[in-house]
Amino acid sequence: MASYDIIGDIHGHAAELRGLLTRLGYRDSRGAWRHPDRTVIFLGDFVDRGPDQVETVNLVRRMVDAGTALAVMGNHELNAIAWFTPDPAAPGEYLRPRDVPVLGAKNRRQHAQFLAEVEHDPGLHRELIEWFFTLPLWLDLPDVRVVHACWHPEHVASLIPQLAPGTRLTPELLVRATHAGEPDFVAVECLTKGVETPLPEGIRVKDAEQIERSDTRVRWWDTTATTFRTGAHAPKEVLDRLPDAPLPPGLCHGYADEKPLFVGHYWLLGSPTLLAPNLACVDFSAGRGHPLVAYRYSGEPVLDPANFVASR
Repeated sequence: MASYDIIGDIHGHAAELRGLLTRLGYRDSRGAWRHPDRTVIFLGDFVDRGPDQVETVNLVRRMVDAGTALAVMGNHELNAIAWFTPDPAAPGEYLRPRDVPVLGAKNRRQHAQFLAEVEHDPGLHRELIEWFFTLPLWLDLPDVRVVHACWHPEHVASLIPQLAPGTRLTPELLVRATHAGEPDFVAVECLTKGVETPLPEGIRVKDAEQIERSDTRVRWWDTTATTFRTGAHAPKEVLDRLPDAPLPPGLCHGYADEKPLFVGHYWLLGSPTLLAPNLACVDFSAGRGHPLVAYRYSGEPVLDPANFVASR
C-alpha cells in the first residue's frame, strides 16, 4: 500500500512549501526533497500570486524528476501554457488572449507574478512551459485518484482517446481545449476549473479578485444541493444574494466511488475538513497568505480529517 502526502495549491509560496515538507518529515538531499518511505502528490497551481514563482516550480520539478513526487496540471499551468502558445486560428494572437481589450488585461493581471519572473528570459519561460505541458490532467492510481478541480467520469471518458500517454495533453487537444464552444473545452475546463454555471438573469457577483462575474462555481460534490444558494461555491456574502431558484440539473453529480479522491482549487478557509467521506480538498488558500495544507494518506479505507497537516 502506497503512502502519499497530497499537497494543495502552492501559488509561488516556496517558503510555505519548504515548511510543510519539513513538518511532513522530508529533507532536502541530493538535489530534491525526500522522505524514506513516502511520496508527495502535488495538485497543481504552482504559479501566480506568490513571491517565489520559479523557485516553487523548480522545487516541485526536482522532486518529480527524482521520483519523490508526482504532480498533475492545475488551471494556472493550463493558463500559462495557453498564454505562451500562439493561436493557429488567429495570427498574432495567443490561445489565452493578451491584446483583447479588457480580457487581455484581466489575463495579464492574473498571470503577472509569473510573468514578472520569466518574461524577460524567453529561454527560461519556454523551458517551464514545456515542463507544464508534461503534467497529466489527472492521476488514477491503484489507491487514490487526484485531479485539480473536478472528477467527471463522462468528461474523463471523452478525453482518454485523445490524450498522450500518461493522460497528458497533445498540442492539438490544447487548441480545442482553449476555444470556447468546443466539447473538449468543456471537458478540460471542468477537470481543471470545476463546474460553473451562469447565474440567473440580472445577477452579477464579484469573485475573490473583485472581478465581476455572471457565473458561479458549483459544489459539484454535494448531491443535496439543488438551488443556486445551496449549490454555489462562494463566500457567504455572495450566497446571501443568490436566489433559491433551482440549479440546472446534473451539475452536482457527486463522488460515490470507494477510491479516495483529492482535489485542490477551491480556496477553502478554516480548519481542514472533508468534502465527503472519500473526497478531500487540500487547497486552503495558501495563495492568499494562509497555510499550505497536505493530506497524509496511508491507505485508510475512509478518509480522516485528523490526517490533514498544515505548514504552520
